[in-house]
Amino acid sequence: MSVLVAIPARYASTRYPGKPLVPLTGASGMSKSLIQRSWEAASEVNGVDRVVVATDDDRIKAEAEGFGAEVVMTSSDCVNGTERCAEAFDNLGGGFDIVVNLQGDAPLTPAWFIEDLITGLRADPMAEVATPVLRCDGRALNGFLDDRKAGRVGGTTAVFTKNSHALYFSKEVIPFTSKTYADDAETPVFHHVGVYAYRPSALGAYPRWSPGPLEQLEGLEQLRFMEHGHTVLCVEVEARGRQFWELNNPEDVPRIQSMMAEMGLE
Repeated sequence: MSVLVAIPARYASTRYPGKPLVPLTGASGMSKSLIQRSWEAASEVNGVDRVVVATDDDRIKAEAEGFGAEVVMTSSDCVNGTERCAEAFDNLGGGFDIVVNLQGDAPLTPAWFIEDLITGLRADPMAEVATPVLRCDGRALNGFLDDRKAGRVGGTTAVFTKNSHALYFSKEVIPFTSKTYADDAETPVFHHVGVYAYRPSALGAYPRWSPGPLEQLEGLEQLRFMEHGHTVLCVEVEARGRQFWELNNPEDVPRIQSMMAEMGLE
C-alpha cells in the first residue's frame, strides 16, 4: 500500500502567526525552522513513498524549497490541516492508498509513531482514520494541567473504547483524575499526538462535510469524522525514552528546545 506524507503549514495561525518559520535550536546549537524539522522527521519514516509540504504561503514555500522539500500549493480557504491534505492529495492526482498528515507543529514526532500508525490502519478494516496516542507520565500530565491553570491551550487528550476506537478528543484534560502523580509515574491520561493517517475515501469526503458543534467548540479537526459517524482508530505508541510536545504557543519554543537538548537532538 503506497503512502504519502503531507505536512500542512500555514502562516496565518491564530495563536502563533508565522509559526512554521520559527527557528528551533537543537542540542548542537544548530538552528532550523519548525517546518524544516517537521520535514526531516517525516523523511525518517520507513515505508513512505513521498513527502510533501502543503501550504498556501509563498514564504513557507521558499523556506521549504530552500532545504530541499517538495511543495504543493493549496488554497487559503482550507480551514485546517485535514482539508489542506485533501486538497494536496487531489492536486497530486491521488494514487496513494494511505495519506498521512504530519502537522507542521510536531517536530519531535518519532518515526515509529507514524510507522505504527500506518500498520494500525492497515490492520483495522473498520477504521477510516487513525491517530497515535501516548500514555502520559506524571511529568507530561502536570505540564497539561499547568497550561490549563495558566489559561493556555496545550496538548490534546483522548479517550477510546477497548477496541481503541475513539470516544472523544479534548483540549481539556480527560479523563478527570484527582490523584497526584510523580514525574515518572504512569497515568490514565493519553496525549493525542497530532498525526493522522487517512483512507483516501474518508479524506476526500471530509471537505464536503459541515463542521459540527464539537469541532467548532474544541477546534479539533478530527471530531468532524466522529460527528459524521466515521471511526477513528487510536493507536497507542511508545515513547522509548523520547519526549514529545507540539508547538502551539510561543511559550512552547523554550520547552521544545529544552527537550531537544536533553535528548541530544541536533
